[in-house]
Amino acid sequence: MYCRKVYLGFTLIELMLVVSIIGIIAAVAYPSYQSFVLTGNRTEGQRELLRLANMQEQVYVDTKAYTTDMRQLGAPADPYITESGFYSIDATVNGDTFVLTATAKNGQVKDTGCTSLTINEAGETTPSSGCWDK
Repeated sequence: MYCRKVYLGFTLIELMLVVSIIGIIAAVAYPSYQSFVLTGNRTEGQRELLRLANMQEQVYVDTKAYTTDMRQLGAPADPYITESGFYSIDATVNGDTFVLTATAKNGQVKDTGCTSLTINEAGETTPSSGCWDK
């Protein structure tokens, strides 16, 4: 009587096929992941700009003038570097107007088109090319 051997496991072709499929999925998913991370990091800059604009208005109520000193707005330094280090925020004042500018730093500079975010005393934001979309 003939006894047939049973082989357990995967063939080399099957393993190569699985590795190829994983490579294709990773090649498609990684750019989307990077975009998601940059957009998530951008919210830190937006949040801090809105918070500091609110503080500018509070300083204006108290002193009848805006300030360029970020420390007067509660920031630890001037210019203010956000907690994660993705943005440097500074203020410019011209009479009864101000502009807060968040400039991308470190890995956030890859966020093309949104490397500089601004807000003014009227709440107007730039750039308007989708960087502030909700």
